[in-house]
Amino acid sequence: MKVGIPTEIKTDEFRVAITPAGVRELTTDGHEVVVQAGAGLGSAIEDLEYAAQGARIVPDAASVWSEAELVLKVKEPQASEVGLLRAGQTLFTYLHLAAEPQLAARLCASGATCIAYETVEDARGRLPLLAPMSEVAGKIATQAGAFMLEKPLGGRGVLLGGVPGVAAATVLVIGAGVVGTNAALIAIGMQAEVFVFDRSIDRLRELDLVFGGRASTVHSSTLAIERMLPSADLVIGAVLIHGARAPRVITREQLALMKSRAVLVDVSIDQGGCFETSRPTTHSDPTFQVDDVTHYCVTNMPGAVPVTATFALTNATLPYVLKLAGLGVQRALEECPELRLGVNVADGKVTHPAVAEALRSVPAG
Repeated sequence: MKVGIPTEIKTDEFRVAITPAGVRELTTDGHEVVVQAGAGLGSAIEDLEYAAQGARIVPDAASVWSEAELVLKVKEPQASEVGLLRAGQTLFTYLHLAAEPQLAARLCASGATCIAYETVEDARGRLPLLAPMSEVAGKIATQAGAFMLEKPLGGRGVLLGGVPGVAAATVLVIGAGVVGTNAALIAIGMQAEVFVFDRSIDRLRELDLVFGGRASTVHSSTLAIERMLPSADLVIGAVLIHGARAPRVITREQLALMKSRAVLVDVSIDQGGCFETSRPTTHSDPTFQVDDVTHYCVTNMPGAVPVTATFALTNATLPYVLKLAGLGVQRALEECPELRLGVNVADGKVTHPAVAEALRSVPAG
């Protein structure tokens, strides 16, 4: 199979969909790999490194998209890329379509099969291709929140860990999945006062053991969150429903409960955001203020650390890429239930139930 890797063009996106090690695995199995010139530079990977492992370097994105049967990306296709998709082609990337009806419609019109990393699900209900980026995003969320609390960045002027004689900052992490766990671990490491919220008592029991008493676990409810918001310096939103739009856990009205210049970090922004006042931002312009509360809502947080993130992503995606290329897309989907759950668009329609349901509730305008 001919596999193509274009350069990512989303604003401030420096990752690339494959490493030279991944190219080596594909070419050793007899597949042809075409890589757009410069695709890996943001992740400190030179074209020569890809070429040394058997990739053919092509000059532009159009060359990749026109040749490839299977296109590997990191982020959802941007407007100029959707027009390059064609019937019979397969796209394998993060899509996050639940809050993107216009993109979903254009992908359907392309006739391509679009498989989303974030809805590939194993037999235990885990999301193996979302997990590595969730780990990265969770850690970045706390780092970014700590940074945005500094006075020159418009924050309250609070050090997350405090110092002897001065209390540490209070951090609320809403959602105890992969993102929330990693966000909490970094906050604990920075010596903050940490509270983790989730609706699953079983998950909270697990984390109580993991954290060894270094963080408080709280059953998540509207009232529980409201009671903690007045003391919060940093709130990290890390809620996820597989394939669906993120539920709203903090409303505009509830911002009035918070301290002046407290910080909200919305890691759920790719799925529409879990704070009512969230809107997508970029690494170049990451924050905005609503009712004197700082919002950090960067849609590609792992893109800030592409050297780490690119290698972590390829480690996770490569086994599935090898199946798609080696067996052919149709057979791979038939033989691998995990991949079947990843299909979001096929035969001109949205095929993932949760994604389709979410799109029905989002206006297309």
